[in-house]
Amino acid sequence: MRAPAYRALADTLRAQITSGRLRPGDRLPTEPQLCRSAGVSRSTVREALRLLASEHLVITVRGVAGGSFVAHPSPAQLGESLCTGIRLWQANSLVNAESLLEVRAMVEVPATALAAQRRTDRQLEAIAAALFDPWTAGTVEMLAAHRAFHMAIAAASGNPLLELVTLPLHAVTDDVRMVEDLGREFWVRVDAEHRQILAAVTAGQPEEARAAAEAHLLQVRRALRVETANPVVGEAAPARMTAESVL
Repeated sequence: MRAPAYRALADTLRAQITSGRLRPGDRLPTEPQLCRSAGVSRSTVREALRLLASEHLVITVRGVAGGSFVAHPSPAQLGESLCTGIRLWQANSLVNAESLLEVRAMVEVPATALAAQRRTDRQLEAIAAALFDPWTAGTVEMLAAHRAFHMAIAAASGNPLLELVTLPLHAVTDDVRMVEDLGREFWVRVDAEHRQILAAVTAGQPEEARAAAEAHLLQVRRALRVETANPVVGEAAPARMTAESVL
């Protein structure tokens, strides 16, 4: 079955963008030019541009100097599609607590070590700004700060792919309804561990930063009572947790 004309045009433009033929900031051909080159109507062109805009690949600016331009990609925008996919897998029981914790360990631990090597003063300020007072902050505030802290660490790693992967993990799992039963003591430990991570990153000590990140994830695992492996045969066991989400 042939794809609709607007989708075929969007596929062509998308291929030009993702291949680098059209780069961020480049102006796309005008609507009349696209109509002529693709042999389609203006409504078809506009529908194709709307599709690409929904994918955060192009932006349209109105006015005399306006037009459609290739967007500058950001982890926040690109991460939205990853969030949708992970939520779909969760809804269909294809992703469980252990899956999420495994990926967090693979991503966040090395990212923290890299942050200790590469962070800038401004990035250190962003990490410090994400600390919270566990005795006065509410759950919503602490969850937001928790996400901001780990995103700031990922940004300080200097690798945008690490930042991209970190975002959907926290956007999907940081849910106030799932962590209300963890108690204030849990958040006191999280705050202390965040401060240990920050101290190691600030001091430029990658191994200490890595160890602090590993200890933090281990504490989360224990708090949520996630069982991961059979110590005898080394085979994965079903994940079990007290909340439906991980931090």
